[in-house]
Amino acid sequence: MEEKEIKKEDRKEVEKTDKKTKINNNFKNENKTKFRQKNERRPSRRPARVKQEFDNKIIDIRRVTRVVAGGRRFSFSIVVVIGDRKGRVGVGIGKAGDTPIAIEKAIRDAKKHIIKVSLTDKGSIAHPVNTKYASAEIFLNPAPGKGVIAGSAVRVVLELAGIKEVSSKILSRSKNKLNIARAAVKALLQLKEKNKEKVKINS
Repeated sequence: MEEKEIKKEDRKEVEKTDKKTKINNNFKNENKTKFRQKNERRPSRRPARVKQEFDNKIIDIRRVTRVVAGGRRFSFSIVVVIGDRKGRVGVGIGKAGDTPIAIEKAIRDAKKHIIKVSLTDKGSIAHPVNTKYASAEIFLNPAPGKGVIAGSAVRVVLELAGIKEVSSKILSRSKNKLNIARAAVKALLQLKEKNKEKVKINS
């Protein structure tokens, strides 16, 4: 009899522990579902970001001071290069009291001065070009299989234009990045004009 009573008590204890474990498991599952619901991303109300037509890169930022009767006034002068890496590139300059506004102005200015570069099938230039703009003088030469060998603002202009195989050399001592970038654009534009002339001669 005593053994039977002990067995009954054991069963009751087992049943109690089973109930507790079930309750604990249910509680854990509820917490998990709540946690998942919290972490699930809600559909965003914002419209999807549209990819920009042009990539842009800032090549020079200068703080300019202007002395007025009341004291000094500070403004920023920013040079930006934009391009689609498919043959279109432009250089622009923007001036404003705040940096973001100056960047916007520079991008707007660069879009006004975009040029189309005629590239070869391998993403190189057709022939060597030597150009001077203000105090900057640069030399561009096709370099098949060597990639872009360039520095300073010339590299930025060539990369955003989509040129992949070219070497360049800055022949002047000028370190003005705006002049160097504009010299690079002028060289690419000169190349375009020469190609046009060749087409006219052949026809």
